[in-house]
Amino acid sequence: MPGSKKVFIKTYGCQMNVYDSERMNEALAPYGYAAASSLQDADLVVLNTCHIREKAAEKVYSELGRLRQLKAERRAAGKETIITVAGCVAQAEGQEIIARAAVVDVVIGPQNYHRLPEMIFRAKSEARQIVATDFPNEDKFKWLPERAPRRAAAAFLTVQEGCDKFCTFCVVPYTRGVEFSRPVSQLLDEARQLIAGGVREITLLGQNVNAYHGIGPDGQTWSLARLINAMAELEELQRIRYTTSHPRDMSDDLIATHRDQPKLMPYLHLPFQAGSDRILAAMNRKHSAQDYLELIARIRQARPDLALSTDIIVGFPGETDEEFQQTLAIVAEVGFAQAYSFKYSPRPGTPAASIADQLPEEVKSERLQALQSLLDGQQQSFNASCVGKVFPVLFERAGRQSGQIIGRSPYLQPVHTAAETTLLGRILPVEISAAGPNSLSGVIKAA
Repeated sequence: MPGSKKVFIKTYGCQMNVYDSERMNEALAPYGYAAASSLQDADLVVLNTCHIREKAAEKVYSELGRLRQLKAERRAAGKETIITVAGCVAQAEGQEIIARAAVVDVVIGPQNYHRLPEMIFRAKSEARQIVATDFPNEDKFKWLPERAPRRAAAAFLTVQEGCDKFCTFCVVPYTRGVEFSRPVSQLLDEARQLIAGGVREITLLGQNVNAYHGIGPDGQTWSLARLINAMAELEELQRIRYTTSHPRDMSDDLIATHRDQPKLMPYLHLPFQAGSDRILAAMNRKHSAQDYLELIARIRQARPDLALSTDIIVGFPGETDEEFQQTLAIVAEVGFAQAYSFKYSPRPGTPAASIADQLPEEVKSERLQALQSLLDGQQQSFNASCVGKVFPVLFERAGRQSGQIIGRSPYLQPVHTAAETTLLGRILPVEISAAGPNSLSGVIKAA
């Protein structure tokens, strides 16, 4: 019966995991599962894990320790609980999770989550733990159900998975596999399903999204730029974004699309990771600092009002003080509206983890603090420059305060305003009256 069982999915990490969790919920719905309001109510618990952040696996094992007690309490009350570990930690750890955590019933990697109902059935019927971390030679998206009706104005849509770049610090090629691009017709169909449910903004996702090379309805290979322009022809879709990109795949047609396509928002996340050419080579990034700066100049020439975001790693093995200063110089020259910065931490199985010249933790912490101080100042300056301007804001959700709603500016900033929730899902002009470190507030000019 629909809703006869409850599932609680805890999502860690990136936007693609958010998308994957939504698809797992949709895959489970035909088998009677509905979303649980809490862990205590869940017949099935799924930890959809991320392996990017430091000590990711240990955090999962800590969570599993808490779930072991929950499972025992529910068993004492005569209730069955299936525990599943999904996502990139599941892919990386595999059988090790089973060996370390007897509470786990199913371990399933990102390329197999379309088989989640089958794996749960097998775990129960065969009374054993199941591990599904192979890379099947099939398009998992073909086996997923249609998108469920949305109650949100914005949604994610995975168009590309995996990466062929093999940056020496990154686990993605090992947990998500080689680059795979979904067919254009499949993506347009999914976008139409989202739009029919009320979605007005779609963010196209990929580990290396601008390397997209899917087969179009004409049998030709389409670029991300061509896909974006096809999406823009969907009348009720009003906004398009994409993330995450690699500088090596920022093609001429994609830059031109930023100039020519009004539905593509003026915001670009483009990681450069480090300012030293020697460190970039050790990272296997395949671009130089000057390459990045020249690329930014070309993009800004095409779209002068573009806001930039980036990823930066400090303390990569062997990084000197001078090389760290080169990273700061890139940040100072480019100017970022937002950024994600991290201390380097070894990922098991990646080439950088075996480099002997690992830096002391205190050095990495000092460098990260200095970098974040510069980045925070740039973000606050960018936000402050928005005061007095009028932005079209897509309102997505109610605020914490009564009579408040929150939306996103074209530059992805949260915007707070006093208004009724009847305006959710609409794009309205908002005059920005104040700027905080991470958000804006303003007044709707017209309804």
